[in-house]
Amino acid sequence: MNPPILERDPSDPQKEKKEGVNPVLKLVLELGPLLVFFFANARGEWLVQKFPVLGEFGGPIFVATGLFMAATAIALIASWLLTRTLPIMPMVSGVVVFIFGALTLYLQDDIFIKMKPTIVNTLFGGVLLGGLLFGRSLLGYVFDSAFRLDAEGWRKLTFRWGLFFLFLAIVNEVVWRNFSTDAWVTFKVWGIMPITLLFTFSQMPLILRHSLDDKAGGEEKAGK
Repeated sequence: MNPPILERDPSDPQKEKKEGVNPVLKLVLELGPLLVFFFANARGEWLVQKFPVLGEFGGPIFVATGLFMAATAIALIASWLLTRTLPIMPMVSGVVVFIFGALTLYLQDDIFIKMKPTIVNTLFGGVLLGGLLFGRSLLGYVFDSAFRLDAEGWRKLTFRWGLFFLFLAIVNEVVWRNFSTDAWVTFKVWGIMPITLLFTFSQMPLILRHSLDDKAGGEEKAGK
């Protein structure tokens, strides 16, 4: 059984609100917490000198973890206020940040925050690939407002993203287990994003081949 192509009513006020969000603001909400994490880890000692209360967290990585959690909460709240919805992927990622961040601070063990990307990416990859086993292309429920693809297109794109999430999980394990904390933080912020962007752009030929909008346009021209 193929998943339905999800379409929203053009008059839906939620859609209008989503489309009205400034792209730059959306990017800030998505990348802001990561940049806070990177800056706080790099300048943790300076931050503690300026704001002694932050010293209660511990060393730089723990200061960064606390501020990362706060920035993530602010980003999710801002997203809700702007769109009245919480995208599933940022929401799940945020929940894992809060759980593993709290364990990191409580136990004073940075292994938990380092494992957070592994857990999140394995979860996303497992859900996407598991959904395919039951004939459900679940990626369509995430990207339906961005793309309109046929059933085969959603299946292929879901499979590729599922594998890509598992790849990111493996890469995170390799980096945090074999390199310093500073190297891991730098890679998390400045390495994962370019890799993800390259992968996303590499999927455009598939998206264009299976786009329903392109097919509809071609059929309309043929009819004339």
